[in-house]
Amino acid sequence: MHDPAPLRAAARHAETFLASLPERPVRATADAARLRASLGGPLSDDGIAPERVIDDLARAADPGLVATAGPRFFGFVIGGSLPAALAADWLTSAWDQNAGVYAASPAASVVEEVAAAWLLDLLGLPPDAGVGFVTGCQMANFTCLAAARHALLRRAGWNVEERGLQGAPRVHVVMSEEAHSTVPMALRLLGLGAGTAVRIPTDAQGRIRADALPAALAACDGPTIVCAQVGNVNSGSCDPMPEVIAAARTHGAWVHVDSAFGLWARAAERRRALVAGVEAADSWATDAHKWLNVPYDNGVAIVREAAALHAAMAVGGEYLIKGAGEVRDELDWVPEFSRRARGFTVYAALRSLGRRGVADLIEGSCVLARRMAERLAAAPGVVVLNDVVLNQVLVRFAPPGGGDADAFTRDVVTRVQADGTCWLSGSTWHDQAVMRISVSGWATTAADADRSVVAILAAAARA
Repeated sequence: MHDPAPLRAAARHAETFLASLPERPVRATADAARLRASLGGPLSDDGIAPERVIDDLARAADPGLVATAGPRFFGFVIGGSLPAALAADWLTSAWDQNAGVYAASPAASVVEEVAAAWLLDLLGLPPDAGVGFVTGCQMANFTCLAAARHALLRRAGWNVEERGLQGAPRVHVVMSEEAHSTVPMALRLLGLGAGTAVRIPTDAQGRIRADALPAALAACDGPTIVCAQVGNVNSGSCDPMPEVIAAARTHGAWVHVDSAFGLWARAAERRRALVAGVEAADSWATDAHKWLNVPYDNGVAIVREAAALHAAMAVGGEYLIKGAGEVRDELDWVPEFSRRARGFTVYAALRSLGRRGVADLIEGSCVLARRMAERLAAAPGVVVLNDVVLNQVLVRFAPPGGGDADAFTRDVVTRVQADGTCWLSGSTWHDQAVMRISVSGWATTAADADRSVVAILAAAARA
């Protein structure tokens, strides 16, 4: 029998933490030394009661927790967890299902089928595309590009899964100068080489210069992948997909879209034009734990040619009890064998929101980002550098009386983080230090946005 005491303790501590989010400091309140002292020490010879373990863990970890699930966390691109998704995540842990093969958990397999179909429909992507639920956009990019590598080399008469890359035709990769770092990392893992990609210049908003693609593609004398981007990690801008795809098709190239958060613009009618044409690509990588607001970790790899994804990922083994095609064996669509049943949280989030709820979540984040941008830009010495088309805002601060704006901007970011009213991160945009604000959480309100602007301007006044 399972002892219910530790579960009840966990629920109690979770409820206390969630209730604290509206007003607790967004930053952590303890440094690494304090956390090591409270969490560390030698491992005891004898164990202790599970309930006490949970109580001690909650007490010791709390000062080191960042309120990423709260309404005023604007760092990186991190959403909170929707109530239904969080509850489904608890159930996922309690059920302890291995989402590897259908035989190990028919429910996990079928929920992935349903959630994948809902996602494709919501995002307006081919209904027969292959879908895999992975850890995040890093592995989604890897998985999609593995499918691209398979398909392109198969056309060239080479079985890369069996023969490897030694002696294979070279696979060319073309991407923008502002491609997210997960794309070069995926190329490293796939043996294609991060440094071999042809880099295309970008415009003032970080979009790939589509007019430079034809010449770059003409120099690629074999299988070619074009990596586009919707949702620049700094500016939120989206590559001009119709032009990118037209150039790629002329060359016979595979088009992969890195879209950790930008792809979700397709779910909001007022933002859909920003990603027009993206549905004509060959593969798409996105995150559910960003703008869909499900718990970590949850990314989605989508490939138009489902057979290519299956061929790149599928494995076998004498001991595996696999379906005969009529059911989904999850390990045939992702790089992992044993893994968490990630589909449950996506299913819960989509069912709790519905189409209108997803659209409102995306549109609401964009509206609040623009609200913050306008109020910050109205203050003296504050400049918003990007066109706020999605949920990203890039801000730069000029020091009173002149001076080093890079150092001053970084100082303002540090002061905002230390204050704890909100949390946001710094970045470098076109060789300038900037404050980067990302509005991604379902719980953020206009009052939270306004309160954060006041705290930012106050930090700038103190700097």
